[in-house]
Amino acid sequence: MPFEVLTMGRVGVDVYPLQTGVGLAEVTSFGRYLGGSPTNVAVAAARYGRTAAVITKSGRDPFGDFVRTALAGYGVDSRFVGTSDIAPTPVTFCEIFPPDHFPLYFYRLPKAPDLDIAAGELDLGAVRDAAVFWMTGTGLSEEPSRSATLAALEHRAKGAVTVFDLDWRPMFWSDAAHARTQYGQALRHSTVAVGNLDECEVATGEREPYAAAKALLAAGVELAVVKQGPKGVLAMDQSGAVAEIPPVPVDVVNGLGAGDAFGGALCHGLLSGWDTRRAVSFANAAGSLVAGRLSCSDAMPTEVEVNAKLDEVARAV
Repeated sequence: MPFEVLTMGRVGVDVYPLQTGVGLAEVTSFGRYLGGSPTNVAVAAARYGRTAAVITKSGRDPFGDFVRTALAGYGVDSRFVGTSDIAPTPVTFCEIFPPDHFPLYFYRLPKAPDLDIAAGELDLGAVRDAAVFWMTGTGLSEEPSRSATLAALEHRAKGAVTVFDLDWRPMFWSDAAHARTQYGQALRHSTVAVGNLDECEVATGEREPYAAAKALLAAGVELAVVKQGPKGVLAMDQSGAVAEIPPVPVDVVNGLGAGDAFGGALCHGLLSGWDTRRAVSFANAAGSLVAGRLSCSDAMPTEVEVNAKLDEVARAV
């Protein structure tokens, strides 16, 4: 059967300090978690009972074994997780300075295995048939991943929900202008674009939320979702309908997984046939829950938890 959610891109191991408010030079204990934005989106979607898989590659090492074991534990199919000999499975460290400072340190050089995905290795039938296909900007940063990602998008031909997570990581690109060119190609084949203000500016040159949403729609998508951090979320569709979703109050522990939680929840809402306001409100609440927790993959909430958070917010109004 076709997967309900099929994601493509980064995978790795997140190594997070178990102490907050101190730099890595002072940290003495860490937790190990499955990581990589599209991988976490698949995990989040599976938490809602969706059939999910991820297209990626790990290194030929024990962390690669951990990736597959962890995916199975979360109910995510690992059949499309390949192995590359170009480098070990990436590791990402972070520092945790709540409420809004979480530096990331990517160990992905000279090139991560998940950027070694080639177009000829793709199961294009699975890509075409997935109800939701989710890809990220990082996958466009290098070859052969760039060509593979564009091949997957072209094969879908907007036949179903195709989400472009703008996912701007400046350390993976030579400059923003090059990224904008590649992003433009992907936007033409996508139906939904999701990004924060920095990411929208890279993709479109626009930073003001309404202007950014309109520019994303003009680039080819049918729904533009602009995340504004403490100012909430703006969503706009091709009809011009706008949904402005206020922020959900949260005592931030680690903000790094909130976007992935948002993504998995958005997929669930779109698959459920909800209108834009309901789907984005649900995703916004899911993101807030994970922002209040330490890890990313382990922290993804259930539908019961998200609805409880929404009820809590409604009572507080």
